[in-house]
Amino acid sequence: MSLVVQKFGGTSVGDADRIRAVADHVARTRRAGRDVLVVVSAMGKTTDDLLRLAGDVSSVQPPRELDMLLTSGERVSMALLCMALAELGVEAVSFTGSQAGIITDATHTKAKIVEVRGDRLREALAAGKVPVVAGFQGVSTDRDVTTLGRGGSDTTAVALAASLSADACEIYTDVTGVFSADPRIVPEARRLARVSFEEMLEIAASGGRVLALRSVEFARNHHVPLHVRSSFTWEPGTWVSEEDPLMEQAVVTAVTHDASEAKVTVTGVPDRPGLAARLFRALAERNVNVDTIVQNISLHGTTDISFTVPKVDLAASLEVARDLAPGIGAGEVLSDDDVAKVSIVGAGMRSHPGISAKMFEVLAQQGVNIEMISTSSIRISCVVRAGAVESAVQALHEAFDLAG
Repeated sequence: MSLVVQKFGGTSVGDADRIRAVADHVARTRRAGRDVLVVVSAMGKTTDDLLRLAGDVSSVQPPRELDMLLTSGERVSMALLCMALAELGVEAVSFTGSQAGIITDATHTKAKIVEVRGDRLREALAAGKVPVVAGFQGVSTDRDVTTLGRGGSDTTAVALAASLSADACEIYTDVTGVFSADPRIVPEARRLARVSFEEMLEIAASGGRVLALRSVEFARNHHVPLHVRSSFTWEPGTWVSEEDPLMEQAVVTAVTHDASEAKVTVTGVPDRPGLAARLFRALAERNVNVDTIVQNISLHGTTDISFTVPKVDLAASLEVARDLAPGIGAGEVLSDDDVAKVSIVGAGMRSHPGISAKMFEVLAQQGVNIEMISTSSIRISCVVRAGAVESAVQALHEAFDLAG
């Protein structure tokens, strides 16, 4: 019997009615003759509420205890869904991340999966049961409960699909798929029927929030087809899979934006080998994910280095840079959190010259100043003022004729 992994996000299990709707869908999938493994997030805003409660209790939140607190949200969802399935005559059994055999490293609040021991899940499936697994969590090699960070439930679902050789992993959310731009900013944005793993990686990395970057990386590495669907309409959504070599790719597939980053500038860095390496090694040791990097041309033997980081990591980045600056003979360390990133993504960009020129021309016509630029073979990203990002997205979407 074929196996499908179905992951339901927080809005999909946001209240009792939604949980019953999810249970009905799982039951229908079972009646259609497929084995099902379910991964659930915490209900609605439960995680945010728990974080708020932690802040009300104490300004000191040890990461180990924070993980112990936050994993409770998914445990509520999994137990309630099993009860709803029982009401429909479907035998289901719930598993925490550790019970499901999800082994992680020892980095609390953003642990990485190192192994999946899915024996208990296989036994449940072989017995005709529906395993319901708490997403976002695992157990570390030190035997502590850990959480997987942002998008952790997506990563849980894909990791389990890979481990159990599932035919597909369905990601259910409150949108009907992946769009050519954020429909809240571009109402004419169209739903994409299919995108390649490479395109989805770039979309996720540059601001597309439908899928977490780590889950797409896992799916690509383990060849797990993803199907992004809505749990409110149940209609077919967007397939994310291997690139079809026989199909001509669109020049630009999507326009994305990201307002969650901040810019850090270290001024007056001596122009000597190894100093940039020391800076970015120190950031890496604090688990700071650096995105765009620009180093100015050397003037009078010094240069400025600017880079972007997630706003949540800004304080740690400034601490690292300010601690390091005197030792390498650098000047001031400046920050700017009023920036945003706008990107265009498309596999066809590899074989079409002039795409970057067109993007820069469109932004210039809108009066949008470009502060930083980064590229890959299928993506061009520009850091701009935060207030200009929506008009930039709208103009680029129209210029590259992406409307449905």
